[in-house]
Amino acid sequence: MDFAAQPKPAAALGGVGSADGKIAYPPGVKEITDKITTDEMIKRLKMVVKTFMDMDQDSEDEKQQYLPLALHLASEFFLRNPNKDVRLLVACCLADIFRIYAPEAPYTSHDKLKDIFLFITRQLKGLEDTKSPQFNRYFYLLENLAWVKSYNICFELEDCNEIFIQLFRTLFSVINNSHNKKVQMHMLDLMSSIIMEGDGVTQELLDSILINLIPAHKNLNKQSFDLAKGLLKRTVQTIEACIANFFNQVLVLGRSSVSDLSEHVFDLIQELFAIDPHLLLSVMPQLEFKLKSNDGEERLAVVRLLAKLFGSKDSDLATQNRPLWQCFLGRFNDIHVPVRLESVKFASHCLMNHPDLAKDLTEYLKVRSHDPEEAIRHDVIVTIITAAKRDLALVNDQLLGFVRERTLDKRWRVRKEAMMGLAQLYKKYCLHGEAGKEAAEKVSWIKDKLLHIYYQNSIDDKLLVEKIFAQYLVPHNLETEERMKCLYYLYASLDPNAVKALNEMWKCQNMLRSHVRELLDLHKQPTSETNCSAMFGKLMTIAKNLPDPGKAQDFVKKFNQVLGDDEKLRSQLELLISPTCSCKQADVCVREIARKLANPKQPTNPFLEMVKFLLERIAPVHIDSEAISALVKLMNKSIEGTADDEEEGVSPDTAIRSGLELLKVLSFTHPTSFHSAETYESLLQCLRMEDDKVAEAAIQIFRNTGHKIETDLPQIRSTLIPILHQKAKRGTPHQAKQAVHCIHAIFTNKEVQLAQIFEPLSRSLNADVPEQLITPLVSLGHISMLAPDQFASPMKSVVANFIVKDLLMNDRSTGEKNGKLWSPDEEVSPEVLAKVQAIKLLVRWLLGMKNNQSKSANSTLRLLSAMLVSEGDLTEQKRISCW
Repeated sequence: MDFAAQPKPAAALGGVGSADGKIAYPPGVKEITDKITTDEMIKRLKMVVKTFMDMDQDSEDEKQQYLPLALHLASEFFLRNPNKDVRLLVACCLADIFRIYAPEAPYTSHDKLKDIFLFITRQLKGLEDTKSPQFNRYFYLLENLAWVKSYNICFELEDCNEIFIQLFRTLFSVINNSHNKKVQMHMLDLMSSIIMEGDGVTQELLDSILINLIPAHKNLNKQSFDLAKGLLKRTVQTIEACIANFFNQVLVLGRSSVSDLSEHVFDLIQELFAIDPHLLLSVMPQLEFKLKSNDGEERLAVVRLLAKLFGSKDSDLATQNRPLWQCFLGRFNDIHVPVRLESVKFASHCLMNHPDLAKDLTEYLKVRSHDPEEAIRHDVIVTIITAAKRDLALVNDQLLGFVRERTLDKRWRVRKEAMMGLAQLYKKYCLHGEAGKEAAEKVSWIKDKLLHIYYQNSIDDKLLVEKIFAQYLVPHNLETEERMKCLYYLYASLDPNAVKALNEMWKCQNMLRSHVRELLDLHKQPTSETNCSAMFGKLMTIAKNLPDPGKAQDFVKKFNQVLGDDEKLRSQLELLISPTCSCKQADVCVREIARKLANPKQPTNPFLEMVKFLLERIAPVHIDSEAISALVKLMNKSIEGTADDEEEGVSPDTAIRSGLELLKVLSFTHPTSFHSAETYESLLQCLRMEDDKVAEAAIQIFRNTGHKIETDLPQIRSTLIPILHQKAKRGTPHQAKQAVHCIHAIFTNKEVQLAQIFEPLSRSLNADVPEQLITPLVSLGHISMLAPDQFASPMKSVVANFIVKDLLMNDRSTGEKNGKLWSPDEEVSPEVLAKVQAIKLLVRWLLGMKNNQSKSANSTLRLLSAMLVSEGDLTEQKRISCW
């Protein structure tokens, strides 16, 4: 029953309802006038409502009979009645009257129609309270109006817009979360019929819809936003032209006065796009025009808007409107810094929501990664890392390469962001394996790159690498077994330069621990000028190992004063740097020291932060006796073939060799942690392996850590000595060297042990078999250097009778010239290699004698040189060996 679709009434209906002109009431209903009480009036009106409710359009006799009553109910007495129940009942009657008499409404006066519909609109406010006893009547009124489309009759009125605006505002104001879907559906039916069947939507009426999309209103009443959203979706074909006209007036013509919402155009565009992009088909070209504005702030506002439109998850705007997308990408190179910054920030959402656009963005991000503005370079990193953390597949290798480059940026803030971002990616995809082996392989280079940064001169870079290592590469909060497994396979997979950097890091931390230990030793000595001077020098050295050494000096001095006054604090620090401190104890000590130095009244405490830096550098958070034991067990598994080496991406041989190298490095920095029978048993097993490098590393570990083996572990001693003798006599040159040094370093009867090696070797020297001479010469040379008092005389005979006369002065083979300035050992004959080792033996022997017999040693060296050079028949081979 659409009033708008029906012809106008054929004739005006007069006020006569019966032959005698009296008002006819339904049976049982007495006359309704101002003479009766309100309660009585309500009672009678309810009966009238029931009568009209039961009538239909085919009841011609009843329609004629009750026409005067219909006119009477539209009188001012009822329309302005002060009682809301009366007004509600009258409104229900009027709504039914429009239904019954459609298409010819009984009211022909335009003014009267306007009054009636404004009256009905005011009654719809009662829909707000769903708990009201009268709510069902209000719902009936809404349902009736929506079903009949009663408001469409207002199209005939000149000022119908006033009625529609009032209706829309009322419905948007009363909708709330207590309403069910039927209420919203009838509201949508009522409003959409007005939009779709009218001649157009005025700006004021459009404003009454759009105002509900503005964030401030949206947050206040989510239901009104949903209602406006549903209305726009339903009427998109009709209302799109009106929306386009509004934005054209504001954006292109600059007529902000056309609407009170002009200042919210960008918010509205964003919301309309999210509702249905078709609502903005004619608006997008206007935005391209705005992107080229001469006003930087205006371009910035449009960029912010388009960033949201292009970046939203379900948006296909970039593919649907390529010219606008290309124009937007051009803003990455905008002259206005905030515009470039906003463009870069957008890229993160775009990469996450539209990975297919990564190719378009890559080239622009590359340029911005070299932007002169620090903030923009910083945000390029944030953009790429944010997307990569969401899903590594979202960023290509080229984008990750931009982050890699920025780890060497001239600005600390940018370098820090790049390094931390890469560290987070490594932990997520390599350590935790969240995206499988392929993803882990894609970012496997990160660990090497981060450790390479330790070569930089900046102390800030070095400290950050140490922090990254402790938190991301090998997280110190892991359980010991897991932590050591992480370290074991990390070390095995690092490139040589990264290994050197990691070794240097441990060395630097160990040196700093030594400085702090020496500082504490100075505190134990009596106060004196010498002591104070030594302490000051030590404080300056420690300050150089902290960020901003200039400021650090003051903080270190203050910390030193606190140490002098607080004995308990000194005890905590001594425990922290003690060789026997466990990782768990270190954690407790750091927290305890920080707690003592904290000031609750000072939220930001630069002094405490500096002390924390120092504690983090010297605290043994990774390595203790338990950790070394876990490392050794891992290596044993690799030796036995039961480890996860292949799964971790390294071969068993690589794992074993790297594991020994790792233990060798740690034996320098944490020797006390190795002192256990279990650890040494495993090292003995390594000594028996065929891999020369493994055995050499194992000997060196014994040399660095075995000082208490003789007294505490006699069984290990008895097994180790024969192996060391064997390596000194028949091992590789490197093994022989380490074996001799190991015996000299860890055994009290070293003279006896070295003699047992020296005597058989010195007797078995034979220049006719040069390939068997190299290891004995190495061992003899190092023995004579380490124990010159014991072996000076025996060595003199060996040098005079064998080394010089027999080996160096005689050639047993003819050398072949190859034209090279230098040749590797593999291309040199055994005789030449033996002569090289003979020269080295002479040097070591002389170095050994130098301490006690300086003049004699120098004279002997000159004599030997003269003898070698003065020989007229000295061949080219001899000259090579001499050099």
